[in-house]
Amino acid sequence: MAVETMRAIVQDDYGSAPEEVLRLAEVARPTIGDDEILVHVRAASVDRGTWHIMAGLPYPIRVAGFGLRRPKSLNPGRCLAGTVESVGKKVTEFKPGDEVYGTCEGSFAEYASARAGRLALKPANLSFEQAAAVPISALTALQGVRDQAQVQAGQRVLIIGASGGVGTFAVQIAKAFGAEVTGVSSTAKVDLVRALGADHVVDYTRDDFADGEHRYDAILDTGGNRRLSHLRRALTPRGRLVLVGGETDGRWLGGMDRVLRAKLLSPLVSQKLGTFIGSENAKDLAALRELVEAGKVAPAVDRTYPLSEAPAAIRYLQDGHARGKLVITV
Repeated sequence: MAVETMRAIVQDDYGSAPEEVLRLAEVARPTIGDDEILVHVRAASVDRGTWHIMAGLPYPIRVAGFGLRRPKSLNPGRCLAGTVESVGKKVTEFKPGDEVYGTCEGSFAEYASARAGRLALKPANLSFEQAAAVPISALTALQGVRDQAQVQAGQRVLIIGASGGVGTFAVQIAKAFGAEVTGVSSTAKVDLVRALGADHVVDYTRDDFADGEHRYDAILDTGGNRRLSHLRRALTPRGRLVLVGGETDGRWLGGMDRVLRAKLLSPLVSQKLGTFIGSENAKDLAALRELVEAGKVAPAVDRTYPLSEAPAAIRYLQDGHARGKLVITV
């Protein structure tokens, strides 16, 4: 019997330059196990983690299961939206033809296999391109705002990196929870943050959010690598600081040293300082669908690229140009 094939982005070795390590090829379609789903991918998205998985940096990411010497997955894509092609014997939640969104491995392809627990029905009011922009970034934002920052109505919340993938969702989710939201971004992206519904916007190239004039009940730092002492100056005495990543050039820690310092310092001060590892799960994807269908959250899609130009999309993100999310159409 002939092997069914598909177009996919393929990566054989780690590397920081997408043009050098990613290529379009014809490969065999993935097979699925009893508890897996084969998805006909209609769109996928790029986030900061895409570059880290592609580059294999910082090095601990390789130990975490992505492959020690070379990538374990076909490509670094991890978010998708599409239609269910077939389901394993043990899958009861979905059937062929269902429109779904969620996470998997190797989503820069015409087909991808995914576990049922990492998919949910696609929001009815979103296109496939829009829906593909939601997983991971919005899951991280939801869990950061709801679970880690424990945002309540009436609280003052500061979102650093408000124009990025996670930040654009965090602004909207915090607003949906009834918070007064201030977003921090560069001059070129101030208008985007306002359009997301932020009550106030700080242009970090001109003003310092920690100038002592305002204090916040919760701060989500989704971008940069600001000193903990600087961030704490903007927190209320019992405020919560949630570090969502932190970009440095470090090959071993890549910003994790700041996270470690926060964890060590938190028990010694009245403020709560920490981070978390996002959970990719169907329950929270369903919660996001409710927020999206209620009109409270919408993905901010900057650009779309065809599958063959996935390396260009990653380069655009890597160079810091993205305003919101970048999507790959398949």
